[in-house]
Amino acid sequence: MKQLAGKKTVQDLLLIIIGSGLTALPVKCIYDPLDMVTGGFSGLSIIIKALTSWIVAGGIPLGVTSFVLNVPIFIAAYIKKGKEFVGKSFLAMVLLSVWLVIIPPIDMAENDFVIGTILGGCLMGLGIGLVLRANCTTGGTDMLAVLIHSKWKQFSVVRLIQIIDALIVVSGLYLFGWKSGLYAIFSIAVATKVSDITLEGLDVSRAVYILSDETQKISDVILSEMDRGVTGIQAKGMYTKQEKCMLLCVVSRKQIVWLKETVMEIDPKAFLIICDAREVWGEGFQSYSEKI
Repeated sequence: MKQLAGKKTVQDLLLIIIGSGLTALPVKCIYDPLDMVTGGFSGLSIIIKALTSWIVAGGIPLGVTSFVLNVPIFIAAYIKKGKEFVGKSFLAMVLLSVWLVIIPPIDMAENDFVIGTILGGCLMGLGIGLVLRANCTTGGTDMLAVLIHSKWKQFSVVRLIQIIDALIVVSGLYLFGWKSGLYAIFSIAVATKVSDITLEGLDVSRAVYILSDETQKISDVILSEMDRGVTGIQAKGMYTKQEKCMLLCVVSRKQIVWLKETVMEIDPKAFLIICDAREVWGEGFQSYSEKI
């Protein structure tokens, strides 16, 4: 058990180091040169750097601003939520700030907004996804939103993050112009998609609910030809007051078309509900030992 915990700790540390580096890379080498503000404290750091360029040559460095903005937030979070809540996120925040300082200022997109939007979004999404897989964040607006939520419960954490990030993006749009702002919004969309894929994988399974008068035939086919488990659930139609057996099975994305066609062949009047199953653990799918 201790060996397993130790392996998980090392894995999380590597994820945080690599993830924070990949998150910092597009901020320093793509978004900053293109004046693209994609939200978060990293985006706010780009704004502050531009606004302070007349005070300090080149403006206050991104890593310094990011660290200074985050420290009071983490202190407040430590006081309010305790060290367990702050945990690994503090390490991720510090590493992000360090990466922002040590990464050389190279224009990776070569002043091309399309390349910058796609490449920046992919790198940012991959980095955020890796950090999230270590069960932490890089702080910033996420931590701030949690603190605000603890004071005003009527606002959800997700909604607060959206509001704060939107204000930062709009500020960047006002400062740098609509072109940078719109490309930044597209890059956020790319980053969100890539981080979801990094966190959950591409192979999203399907949960299928089947209501039919031929449940036995359908379940026999699923068990024998698809080699998938199937569960029968007693259900009651509230209009007809009739009790029926509803089948529940989880299949891979590749199997869903075959399953639909097979069910319709057996019972053209069957009723199917198909849902995305983001993660499926157990026999025939993922096992926890494979993940770690």
